[in-house]
Amino acid sequence: MANYYSPDGGLPPQTALLTDRAVVKEAYTVIPKGVLRDIVTSNLPGWDKTRSWILAKPILGFATTFSQLIVEVSPGGGSSHPEAEAGVEGVIFVTRGAVMLTLDGEDHAMEAGGYAYLAAGSDWSLKNSAAHTEAATFQWIRKAYEPLAGYRATSFVTRDQDVTPRAMPGTDDTWATTRFVDPDDLAHDMHVNIVTFQPGGTIPFAETHVMEHGLFVLEGKAVYRLNDDWVEVEAGDFMWLRAFCPQACYAGGPGAFRYLLYKDVNRQIRLT
Repeated sequence: MANYYSPDGGLPPQTALLTDRAVVKEAYTVIPKGVLRDIVTSNLPGWDKTRSWILAKPILGFATTFSQLIVEVSPGGGSSHPEAEAGVEGVIFVTRGAVMLTLDGEDHAMEAGGYAYLAAGSDWSLKNSAAHTEAATFQWIRKAYEPLAGYRATSFVTRDQDVTPRAMPGTDDTWATTRFVDPDDLAHDMHVNIVTFQPGGTIPFAETHVMEHGLFVLEGKAVYRLNDDWVEVEAGDFMWLRAFCPQACYAGGPGAFRYLLYKDVNRQIRLT
């Protein structure tokens, strides 16, 4: 069973040095786990007994296509109407605890590793039972859905544990991707996958492409090439990569390095 990172909040002691790995640059941003403290959380309208860490939102010089949040729901908390924008699709990935997702009238008990794609316009709610003893935490990625004539994305629920990772060609299984939707399905205009590197695994070239990325490190550690910098990252860190930001990595071990990856896909570039 994988161990997915979830923040605990709190504050460092007054004796702690403020030196950390946080960096904001034109081509990328790194938000390390050490800054996910109580004082940077935000309440969410329509949610009870819930707090969130907002990792990315569309602002000038940062993310342009998506928002990404860490949401922590205490026992008895949740929302009957989580998504206020009808044209917005979403993905929920549970990293700790358990929640009940009610999606288009059907209940889905989700625990760590649970994954739900929430199509734009779907009717859903989410609760953490008052009978539970711990808070539940999940990643919530949101994007304005771009319709395509003849195609329609539909909601589904699955688990990381039930989807077989696909090894990248020629990598001897050291680099694999857990794909929750078919890459060739044009109904989907975003992919939220899990990428896994075994110790010593690498992206052996500087990827430079139009897709924007949000990467949340679920477990392990690596050194990541971001534009012209090498940056150490570990479980709990978040990276935002602008379109065309060169990127590569080396997995550091001793265990697997895994991250939840967002990218925008399958649409023509709008010019008018």
